[in-house]
Amino acid sequence: MPETVFILDFGAQYSQLIARRTRELGVYCEIVPYDTPWSTLSLRRPAALILSGGPASTMDDGAPEMDPEIVRSGVPILGICYGMQLVARDVGAELVKLDRAEYGPATLRTTDDDTPLFAGVPDESRVWMSHGDSVVKLPHGYRALGSTARCNIAAMGSAKKKIYGVQFHPEVVHTQHGRAILANFLHAIAGLSRDWQMDSFIERSIEEIRARVGGDKAICALSGGVDSAVAATLVARAIGEQLTCIFVDHGLLRDGEAEQVRNTFRDVLHLNVVAVDERKRFLRALEGVDDPERKRIIIGHEFINVFEREAAKIAGVKYLVQGTLYPDVIESKTPDSKAGHKIKSHHNVGGLPEKMGLTLIEPLRALFKDEVRELGRVLGLPQAIVQRQPFPGPGLAVRIIGDVTEDRLEIVRSADAIVRDEIDAARLEPHPWQYFAVLTPVKSVGVMGDGRTYANLVAVRAITSEDGMTADWARLPHDLLERISARIVNEVRGVNRVAYDITTKPPATVEWE
Repeated sequence: MPETVFILDFGAQYSQLIARRTRELGVYCEIVPYDTPWSTLSLRRPAALILSGGPASTMDDGAPEMDPEIVRSGVPILGICYGMQLVARDVGAELVKLDRAEYGPATLRTTDDDTPLFAGVPDESRVWMSHGDSVVKLPHGYRALGSTARCNIAAMGSAKKKIYGVQFHPEVVHTQHGRAILANFLHAIAGLSRDWQMDSFIERSIEEIRARVGGDKAICALSGGVDSAVAATLVARAIGEQLTCIFVDHGLLRDGEAEQVRNTFRDVLHLNVVAVDERKRFLRALEGVDDPERKRIIIGHEFINVFEREAAKIAGVKYLVQGTLYPDVIESKTPDSKAGHKIKSHHNVGGLPEKMGLTLIEPLRALFKDEVRELGRVLGLPQAIVQRQPFPGPGLAVRIIGDVTEDRLEIVRSADAIVRDEIDAARLEPHPWQYFAVLTPVKSVGVMGDGRTYANLVAVRAITSEDGMTADWARLPHDLLERISARIVNEVRGVNRVAYDITTKPPATVEWE
């Protein structure tokens, strides 16, 4: 069992990014709710604790609190942003609410040359701030370790207690030496070794899945994407013939995808696959629905209804395997939850019925997309599957703005095939992380041949990203964009105009719906 770092989640959307950085540094970690009592944590013998940021203020009534025993536990602690403020307040520091919050880049100046937290970090470096409160006075035993122009105590610590705090976010790429700071805390201060690899994740997951399923059976929601492929392969490695994969052709797939999925998973991965044609069912359920939230929820419900029906045909099925990833989870948090805000209902998360006859198994729930790809490589999946670009579970329904009909599906399916064909053939470096077409509800006047047209606008989206949490628009060559536009207008019936989406995430999401 590897040494474990626990990350107390106070509601920051960066909480899982902290976990990812920790795993990248070879240290196993788990995220737990901020109010997890020390009596529970102590049973797991945590090697270190990291307190995440969060949207609240420690000076407000009802602000998230942690068990006070945690600070007195003797376990090395790193507080980040809200986490630093909470630790500072609990050890007797003085805090003030700023007249103007500090967001974005700032220059950190280290003020303590001897602290191990900043070993190897230049005296001045760029960090990423996001806070409305500041620590202004520290108690005996704690020292200020760094400052910025607007924050006199941007880092603090007690070498004796091994308790440290940073007001900035070392986990984001905008902080120049954030990785080194986290490494210093984990390895130099907490004394942890680099003993966690993807192989150990597989071993742990297989043991947990076997223990949970026992002699029962499971079905897997197989979409054909890398997430469900890796989830299915991992669970099959654990329980073998107890797993049946169900592939639902909901009519919302890309060109030629249904046949490709069936052939790949039966003939290449040798999984037990049951294919179900439910194209008419999903189109009926989506008829007249143009609200994106309702689309996702309807599709999620219909998926579960189909799975429950198919599961009833297999004796002993009690579990449903899904390829849910962390970005799916964090973007689906409800507004009234303890941590975070909902961005969209995800087909695997927000769209599930309250009463479901199957218990979920989500072996990838703590992973980012790039980690899932690495897991797939370690499991021996073919490169064509591992490197496949992400595709949403609701399929083309979320790439059609407005009503979903057979005609509109054919338009976006044909346009999407052209986008993928041209970008794949271009052999770009770096290659975009995701690229597709979107059918908008906009129609515009055009001239084709000698006649006037009034036809659809298709948007093209291509992004670069590491994990889907943030994304930048891909700078595609102009001649490539020209070919894509010309082919869509000439080859796709009902389209006379093409636009290219140059919006980052945030403020946009990857998908349009």
